[in-house]
Amino acid sequence: MAGPACALCTTGLLVLAPAAAATGAGVDPGPRARPAAASLLYRPGTHVRPHPGTPEVPDLSARSWLIADARTGEVLAARDAHRRLPPASTLKTLFALTVLPALPSGIRHRVGAEELQGVGPGSSLVGVAENRTYRVADLWNGVFLSSGNDAVRVLAELTGGWRATAERMQAKARALGARDTRVKSPDGYDAPGQVSSAFDLAVFGRAGLRNPEFARYCALREARFPGRDGGTYGIVNTNRLLTGADGVAPYRGLIGIKNGYTSGAGNTLVAAARREGRTLVATVMNPRSGDGWAVYEETRSLLDWGFGAAGRVDPVGSLDALRAGPLRGPEAESAAVPAARREEDPGRPVSWTIAGAALLGGAGTALFLRLRWGPVPTG
Repeated sequence: MAGPACALCTTGLLVLAPAAAATGAGVDPGPRARPAAASLLYRPGTHVRPHPGTPEVPDLSARSWLIADARTGEVLAARDAHRRLPPASTLKTLFALTVLPALPSGIRHRVGAEELQGVGPGSSLVGVAENRTYRVADLWNGVFLSSGNDAVRVLAELTGGWRATAERMQAKARALGARDTRVKSPDGYDAPGQVSSAFDLAVFGRAGLRNPEFARYCALREARFPGRDGGTYGIVNTNRLLTGADGVAPYRGLIGIKNGYTSGAGNTLVAAARREGRTLVATVMNPRSGDGWAVYEETRSLLDWGFGAAGRVDPVGSLDALRAGPLRGPEAESAAVPAARREEDPGRPVSWTIAGAALLGGAGTALFLRLRWGPVPTG
């Protein structure tokens, strides 16, 4: 009779944690595309299946690119979609997909000096300071807006450490059908053997849009970040197609995602935009144009083409092609956050939530035993 009693115990946990169950790593990224006639995505070169009168796909300098319908997963056009290239900070999309479900945003954490060790030279930073207390939400602002590798380090430490985070990211990529990605450094910093592809990054971006927290963070244009002196300072999203900074015109309908740059990867960008009820996701990797902002202008051209060509091309593949089904088993489980490393926000008392769940579960067990066998002796 142990089974029913245990079921009553777990009821308390499920009642008190519906949000985690709804947005955790096990949620299916969404509807699947209808099967394409035959995927062209593993073939080199540019691929599109236009109907008569469809605008020509733009001639981009990027080494690899892809554009897809975010709802169905149908790939409208692509060039060298599975070519493995360094992803730079666009890999933070996979980091967020892996870590966000494990950390409630209101948790407060005091940063130790050891957590900031290992940040690579020349990394983009948001300004995380040792012995300063931050909300998890502050750190995510630092990741999405400033591409802060220092914020990534702290969040990784809160969920098991650098190496464990890389391993979970690898498992998450595989579960989503992103088979080109090799994770060596969770922040996207250049590391030997670290690669992804236009296909995989589009998969991550599409999955991120289905997580409300991810979607909110990636769309933020600006935020306040805690300073070393106890005050705050403003940070602005480095995705210039979102903000319109540095002479790059903002793109109408853009809903964000993530840009990146390293000397090894060049400029990379995963972007999504919505117009007239249709959402497109595009990846552009390493434009070879001499213009430093070419990644934004080439993404603009690709999105413009996609909105003009949607419904007038047959898919050349699907972002779901390598995903077997909804996530189950170990890959669907979020990592436990080490309780000893948390400082709790009074507004989100995590330990009291857990204690309440335990009490509710215990009460359910006691009721079951009383109904089954009568009063339980005490003392």
